Amino acid sequence: MTKIFTLTKKISKHGNQSIIVIPSFLKEELKPKTIVELKITVIKENEDVNQA
Repeated sequence: MTKIFTLTKKISKHGNQSIIVIPSFLKEELKPKTIVELKITVIKENEDVNQA
């Protein structure tokens, strides 16, 4: 059975990497080795991003 969850998240930073934190209520649904399809739609870009 396919389950669909829609999350709106702010991208976090972990060292030099940007990450998406998954809420703990999905812990039982997203166990290790679970295959998911992840689609990312940018809703608003951060205006404070430093240009490299």
